[in-house]
Amino acid sequence: MVRVLSLDFRWMVFFVLALASNAGIAQSCHYQDWRWNVAQQRAVQQIAVSKDAAMLRSDEVDAQSGCTVCAEDQQAIRLDGVPEFSVCRKYAALVRDTLADLIRQGEKIESVIGYRVGRTRGGIDAQGNRTGFSNHSYGIAIDINTKHNGLYGNCVRFGPQCSLLRAGPWRPGDDPYSLQADGAVVKAFKQAGFKWGGEIEGGQKDFMHFSPTGY
Repeated sequence: MVRVLSLDFRWMVFFVLALASNAGIAQSCHYQDWRWNVAQQRAVQQIAVSKDAAMLRSDEVDAQSGCTVCAEDQQAIRLDGVPEFSVCRKYAALVRDTLADLIRQGEKIESVIGYRVGRTRGGIDAQGNRTGFSNHSYGIAIDINTKHNGLYGNCVRFGPQCSLLRAGPWRPGDDPYSLQADGAVVKAFKQAGFKWGGEIEGGQKDFMHFSPTGY
């Protein structure tokens, strides 16, 4: 037997959905996904994903911050002299205010990359593709001045043996757009609770990169 919802119950459902909408809780999720192929050294399997936010898998949500890969959970940031970028809403005010203060102080910031979904971490599948989302995928990482702060491999400690893997060369002291460990940009983001990719452990150093974990 089919039962008709009572008027009171239907109004209750409408009220709950309205509250969720007003609170900024996304009801749907859209994002562009791709995987990094380690053998081909390029992005493959680029697809558009659309689903109900209630159907997100655990890997589509950052366990520490609660930020997701959904475009709906990101907030655009606009700063003078810097192309628009987005980060997770949870970090938007912190990132915006930190960068705005640095720009007012005269720090050389020409570009910032934030939210950008892609599987560039974790295990490798049978086709040679990475399977884990990067911190950029959740909007919890930013790259500053990529043309002047590269990602290096074979680089437990920076030196001539380090090989530039991506973006431009890091030349602290010679290039005012290159970040320095004792510089204002690195210090400001550390105070804001981020870690710098130029100080992460292991064989890579990512001098453009900031995130809660440094990776």
